Amino acid sequence: MLTIGRRPLPVVGRARMYVCGITPYDTTHLGHARTFVWADVAARVLRHAGVPVEVCRNVTDVDDVLTSAARRAGSPYDSFAAVQQFYFDRDMAALHVHPVTYEPRAHTYVPQVVALARALLQLGHAYERDGAVYFRGAGVRERAGLGAEEAAGLLAEFGDHPDDARRDDPADVALWRPSAKGEPGWPSEWGDGRPGWHAECAAMALTTYGPALDLHAGGADLRFPHHAYEAAMAEAVTGVRPFARAWLHVGVVRVDGAKMAKSAGNLVFTADLLRHHPVGAVRLLLLDQPWAADWDYRPEGLEEAAARLERLHAAAGRPAASAEGERAAMRALLDDLDVATALAIAEEEGGQAARTVIAVLALG
Repeated sequence: MLTIGRRPLPVVGRARMYVCGITPYDTTHLGHARTFVWADVAARVLRHAGVPVEVCRNVTDVDDVLTSAARRAGSPYDSFAAVQQFYFDRDMAALHVHPVTYEPRAHTYVPQVVALARALLQLGHAYERDGAVYFRGAGVRERAGLGAEEAAGLLAEFGDHPDDARRDDPADVALWRPSAKGEPGWPSEWGDGRPGWHAECAAMALTTYGPALDLHAGGADLRFPHHAYEAAMAEAVTGVRPFARAWLHVGVVRVDGAKMAKSAGNLVFTADLLRHHPVGAVRLLLLDQPWAADWDYRPEGLEEAAARLERLHAAAGRPAASAEGERAAMRALLDDLDVATALAIAEEEGGQAARTVIAVLALG
């Protein structure tokens, strides 16, 4: 049985996994890659343990950041998103990330967001004002374990505008927003508008899987407000708790202590690394630290990962040290995705243990 965050995750039948995907406005960098490679490993470990896995990884192609980037490029937002999505898919294939089962795109799920907003209004969990629909967010930050000031700062950072005077409470967030001229917009009973970010993921996940998930993956920086509000919206509309039985919040990638981000100008692009290094070395670089920990990228780490990859392949070619090695390696992977211990066992035991770890982590 897999444990995530030290909590058992028993599965009866299939495992339903939702992965927060990209907003397709720029090229895949290591911060993106780390999240998606770890999510891929979680699914691979479950499959190796005999559990059928369905993975839904969304595309947030309705987003103000994307619209602004498309405008600067002189391109319609949907065409711009499609081109960036092509590059992302190419990077995922190059990284040996297994193809996902479902890949919903936000712009095709606008009717489901409208239905979600309508239902939350009817249930008293939302209100309409000036063509916008707001979700009542009181209590969401407390469930996330945050103070009011920290929560307000994060809401503002992610574009939720807690100082908007139309809101009853600074913790309320938009399910539906009016669209100005030149912005993507769709008809609704509240006027032409577009979905709120958190409502997009809630609607796509609910439509794909119903009222609950087994495992939800995404970057740790999305824990609040995005994942907290996505779960709160889903639980409010269905009455089913928890929305996700386990969360795989993958730590952020930093450069010299600063989070890797376009705004910081410190991006390291996945495609650039794959041009000069084996894919197994790049994956090993991303996996050789606990998934929940933030991690500082160092260029020399790639050479270290490549050397370790060679040692693993050499270990796979020699006779096994014991009959227990492969089982011990898999126990480590099932124990909170303990890749570090599995790698150590593989190097020491060799033989089938090393071959299994290489296969499950897709390092070949």
